[in-house]
Formats: sequence, structure tokens, C-alpha cells
Amino acid sequence: MDILKQLQQRAEQFEVVHLQNESTQVKFESNRLKTSQVEETKGIAVRVVKQGRLGFAASSDASATEQLVKNALESARYGDLVPISFPAAQTAPTVKTFDATITDLPIPRLVEIGKEIVAYILQIEPEARVDVSLKRGIQHVALHNQAGNAASYQSSPLSISVQANKIQGDDVLILFDFTGTTVWHEDYLAGTRRLGEKLKLARRLTTLSSGNWPVLFSPNGLLMLGLPLQQGLNGKNVFTGISPMKGKLGEQLFSDKLTVIDDGTLDGKFGSAPYDDEGVPHRRTALIERGVLKNFFYDLKTAAQSGAASTGNGSRALFAPPSPAPTNLLIGAGDTPLADILASVNQGVLVEDVLGLGQGNIISGAFSNPLSLAFKIEKGEIVGRVKNVSLAGNIYTLLKNVAAVSRETEWVYSNLNLPYLLLPEMNVVAKAG
Repeated sequence: MDILKQLQQRAEQFEVVHLQNESTQVKFESNRLKTSQVEETKGIAVRVVKQGRLGFAASSDASATEQLVKNALESARYGDLVPISFPAAQTAPTVKTFDATITDLPIPRLVEIGKEIVAYILQIEPEARVDVSLKRGIQHVALHNQAGNAASYQSSPLSISVQANKIQGDDVLILFDFTGTTVWHEDYLAGTRRLGEKLKLARRLTTLSSGNWPVLFSPNGLLMLGLPLQQGLNGKNVFTGISPMKGKLGEQLFSDKLTVIDDGTLDGKFGSAPYDDEGVPHRRTALIERGVLKNFFYDLKTAAQSGAASTGNGSRALFAPPSPAPTNLLIGAGDTPLADILASVNQGVLVEDVLGLGQGNIISGAFSNPLSLAFKIEKGEIVGRVKNVSLAGNIYTLLKNVAAVSRETEWVYSNLNLPYLLLPEMNVVAKAG
């Protein structure tokens, strides 16, 4: 019997999601081609509501529908009692997520691109050891529920990750860049060039004394502040009461220079699609507007628990039920050119990368991290790389006073669009040696 008919007879509400992913990957290690591989994964996930309780089950065997239904119903016996309603069909935005140019890329072309990347880095730094991973694929998602919602789409993700390692005595330098898109761009070396510029800046070592200095976060370095901010905006953390932002909608929590937006409707981005993974249309949601807390991001479950509406942020893997997650997270650009921000710093630190990102009690807004890549700014210029430097603080204090936000932004890790952000003062700890 068809799984939808089985569920109609046995559950008050149901949702069936078919997921399929095909991928081709080419890897280079230490400047040489290492492996190429092709993978395919597919499966089916089911959620049910039975006597008001939510159940979930999933399987990589799409033919085992009877057992899958049985497992989902059994799960509901012990599931959360949630006033959830699986959504009816709704009009969704037109979002470009598929490009045949990507899916048709043959392995020899991926190898050729990998060789270009390695050659580019070695031209800048002949002693570097370069690792490259290129992965392209095609993903299919199809959802049906008892309300008649039949949401489906396909995407063509392409990711290019580059890591350059250079070791000289006790100086270990590791640089990383990641580019992700679902729409082909001819300028596939953009991330590699960005990494190359950091390599050039990192050649010169200099020293920095501890103190209270201005700190400029690059888009990549801004993850140090952005990750605890993202956790605080997560509807699940708000519902459970662990977010420091709970109960503060409408309040001015941060500098009026800070705006944060979630937008799943941008063409070609990893976080974009017409619908989220629960069949709710994606949208553009202002989370923080000029420092004022406007919204949290929710999936269906956390929205129902919180007495709110889903913001279209339900995200799932095959063997895990949906949970709230950002689509594409954007920190709004400012009014000041980066060159002017740099020129305003007499002495300070430029943060490019962090060790141990996400460790510690980040939900509280606190962070304490050594910097894996940072530069000294002196009289408005970047004068060299600094080592053994760490930063600590709390975003709910620091982001109340933002000195400047750059006009320029960059895409980081495929679904984060971030500017340069200058804090007027932070406690910088620099160890000798």
C-alpha cells in the first residue's frame, strides 16, 4: 500500500519527505591529486501526529514503508505533546538553486580546477602544502503531508575548500577558505585569491603588547561574535529559556550599526530554496534591525511551542527531525569604506581566524579564544602577523558599542554574508614568544 494511504488511515497528521543526494568529489593532499569518488545517498523520513504527540522515523530503504510507518507511530507514543500543524500548500518565491553547468562538470574538469588552485597558491608561497576539495552534486527534496502540501525542489551544490599549510621551525601557519554555490560562476578562483592575499600579509611577523586595543573583525573573523549571536536568535534556545534574548523583542539590545537578516530567497546560495525542509516558504526575516531585536527564527515545532509562527527555518537531515537553523544569515553592510576604517586605527588588531570556534558557553554570549590568524594595525596600515594572541568578552556587552561597519561584505562558508566590524576597545592578551 502507498505510504500516504497508510498514514491517512493511522495518523491525525503526517509528513513524508523523500531525500536524494548524488555527489562527486575530488581531493588534493599536499599539492597532489589524492582521490576522486562518487557517492549516492537516498531515503525517506516520516513525521506523524498521533493523539497530539509527535513521532519520527527514517530509513534509507524507501521500499520498507510498512515498517517505517510502524516505527513513526511507535515513536509518537512517547513523543512530545505539541500543538503543531503541518502546513497546507502556500505560494513560494522563485529561487534559483539548480544549474546544469555544475551537475555536468566531469571529473577531469574538477581535477583541472584543483590543479589551477594548487598552482596559484604555490606561485605565492612555494613552500606551502596545499589541500583542495572540490565537490559537486545534485540534491532532490520532495515533501507531502496530509494538508495537501506537495513541495519539491532540486539543487546543484558546488563547494571548493582550500587549505594552505606552511611550517617554518615552530611557526605553524594554516589558512583555509571555502566557497559554496548552487549556480556556476566563472570566477571560481575568487576564494583562492582571497587566501593568497592572506598568505602575502602573513609573511612578515611582528609583535604586539597586551592591552585595550581597537579590534577589527574581518568577515571570517566575525564568526567569533556571530556564532553566539546566532545561538541567541535560535527559537529553540528561546523556548527553552537559555537564550539571553528571551522576552526582549522590541528592545534596543545592540548598537544601531548592527542589522541581522535571515534570507532564504537569494539565488545560488547554499541556504536558499523555495521552501524549508517542512514545506514552509522561505522568506526574508529581519532578526535585528539597527540594534533592535525584531524576530527569532523558528521551525514548526518550536514555533508551536512558543505560540509563534514558523519563519521558514526548519532544517533537517535524513535521520534527524527538523530543527530551527538559519538559511542565509546576513549582517548588514555599513556606511564606511574599509580603507577609512583601517585609516582610523592608530594601533589595533585585525582578526582573521580563530582557534576553537564554538567552544565554551557560547549561548551566554561569552567567548574566549586564541587567534589562529591575526594582524597588527599601526597608523592605519597592516604591518604584520601576530602570534600567541587571544581575545575574550561577551557579545551582549561588546556589540552595544560598535565603532564602524564596512560597506564591503564577503560570503563566508557559503551562507553567511558578513562585513568588517570595528569595536573601539577590547582586552587583547598577547603572550611573548
